[in-house]
Amino acid sequence: MIVALDATPLTVPTGGVMRYTSELARALATSDPGDQYWLLSDQPFAMPAAVSSNLHKGDGPRTTAERRWWLWGLEREMMRRGVEVFHGTDFSVPYIPRRPSVMTLHDLSPWVSHEMSHEMDVNWQPHSFRVRTRVPVLLRARIPTMIITPSEAVRRAAIARFRLDAARVVAVPLAASSQFRPVESPPPARPYFLFVGTLEPRKNIARLIEAWREVRKSQDVDLVLAGRLRADFRPPAGEPGLHVLGAVLEEDLPALYSGAIAFVYPSLYEGFGLPVLEAMQCGATVITSRDPAIMEVSGDAAVHVDATDVRALAEAMLARPVRREESLQRAAMFSWPITARKTREVYDAARRLFSK
Repeated sequence: MIVALDATPLTVPTGGVMRYTSELARALATSDPGDQYWLLSDQPFAMPAAVSSNLHKGDGPRTTAERRWWLWGLEREMMRRGVEVFHGTDFSVPYIPRRPSVMTLHDLSPWVSHEMSHEMDVNWQPHSFRVRTRVPVLLRARIPTMIITPSEAVRRAAIARFRLDAARVVAVPLAASSQFRPVESPPPARPYFLFVGTLEPRKNIARLIEAWREVRKSQDVDLVLAGRLRADFRPPAGEPGLHVLGAVLEEDLPALYSGAIAFVYPSLYEGFGLPVLEAMQCGATVITSRDPAIMEVSGDAAVHVDATDVRALAEAMLARPVRREESLQRAAMFSWPITARKTREVYDAARRLFSK
């Protein structure tokens, strides 16, 4: 089989969709050496590290006409490569279904955030207008042959919201990269709680900082925030013990996770919650929200609190029971080879369904 994956998420240096696209492409190529995989985008992007010989980088637009990528350029490039299935890794598939296509619907935040923006006086996805308006049209027209969600929570919500045929929607969980593992190193100079993720409104950073301040009244512990600052996020004012690192290289994250006294992730909404799994795979104690997708991923291995309850969050941070073994056991249930196998099964299903 010859498969094309949308490589546009690889044009940014960090983020969950970038990691998903990179890790999935590598795992597919490794797991299915007889297949050919093409990463395609109309923008420059970096190939994943240590790629297999059957994972290729396609060309961008070759002509002025091909700059209309989703209408014309992508189709021309897929014809040149003999692509049989297209996988839209980030909410997008070609408008004209000339071959089977699979769309990954990572979460419903473009729609949930729009509906909640008036209540919360903040829009989680201020630049999601195109996704918010285009994707429902594609789904109603049944343009994607199959749909992948990262969790059953998102699958159920998507089926209900868009009135999808349940047989066409498959939950395929993500995984943490194999480089996330416990790192033995000297204790840090100061104990710290850790948050990792894109700094944006729905990550609930303001309440996390408020809860940490409560903890600081009785315990001398720092708070480290690691992740790219999105343009719509207002950085917190500087204060003693608060460290805003910005984007951190992926190879530096295992040591950060391993050295934290707890990983705290009070997100208001997630489609999966990959940083939670990364932290668990490093043996970290995890304190997180009761978001349905996060609870599905972390199970009983994490401490769950109401994300809007600052007092409950502070109490969990004060108690922080050690969950190292529970974290490692839970993380062992997920792997990229499993994700690749289940994704490949969706490609096969798309081919069968498209041919009917």
